[in-house]
Amino acid sequence: MLIAGPTASGKSALALSFAQKTGGMIVNADSMQVYRDLRVLTARPTREEERMVPHRLYGHVDAAVNFSAGAFLTDAEKALAEAREQRILPIFVGGTGLYFKALTRGLSAVPPIPPEIRENVRARLARDGVEALHAELARRDSVSAQRLTPRDRTRIARALEVIEATGRSLSDWHREGLPPLLAPNTFRAVFLAAERDSLYARIDTRFEAMLNSSALEEVERLAARKLDPLLPAMKAHGMPPLLAHLGGQITLDEAASIAKADTRHYAKRQFTWFRHQLPEFAWVRPEEAEEWVKGATAK
Repeated sequence: MLIAGPTASGKSALALSFAQKTGGMIVNADSMQVYRDLRVLTARPTREEERMVPHRLYGHVDAAVNFSAGAFLTDAEKALAEAREQRILPIFVGGTGLYFKALTRGLSAVPPIPPEIRENVRARLARDGVEALHAELARRDSVSAQRLTPRDRTRIARALEVIEATGRSLSDWHREGLPPLLAPNTFRAVFLAAERDSLYARIDTRFEAMLNSSALEEVERLAARKLDPLLPAMKAHGMPPLLAHLGGQITLDEAASIAKADTRHYAKRQFTWFRHQLPEFAWVRPEEAEEWVKGATAK
């Protein structure tokens, strides 16, 4: 069973309820909830929820790691093998479309990038600026450069790292790939299509709850590690504005406002991505999702 949807749509609660009823195993398919340093800010399942049913791939990666979709696919394969060995239902849940696409369609097989090459590209990015690196990318991999905006620091750096490490462009690597873990017609997939206004209200309420919990302390602990700001964990929703607040650049209210707006924009992009990239997912209203899941597994 695959349960996807925009952030704050109720995916985790649905997965937990379904796993309790079926004796299933919940497997994370959210790119930020893999980081052990970000339980509160990423709305990871609580420790109590994790004790209720088996959970896999939550908080198992250090924030200093540049975790990728390929690494997720490797870890997901192990979780899937464990579920099959125990003869229990694996329930993949999350909001990262690329992870679900990797599960069902496979993934391009880009090899690991040596740390020294990554550090060199990041140093040039800091020294020369993103526009200079985009111009270099246009000369060396025009296909990738045309797909990226000149301000997309992370993806421009990634494309140059691949060329430096392999001598081949990302577009070349995308022609070859890793096979999907789930064969067609062997799974049911649902996308929780929440009503936009109510979803945005839940996003705002949830972020306030995070602040009232320990989100700011979580960000402060991570900031003390002085990690590369381009690392995925350092760009989790809410992280950049809260870092700016801790640095004295903006007030906490301003940081919260920015974080809420960024998260709402991300939810909007999730709707668009799943609609175009994974049309096999059934779109269901959250209040009807439990009944849909029940019916889907009975077939």
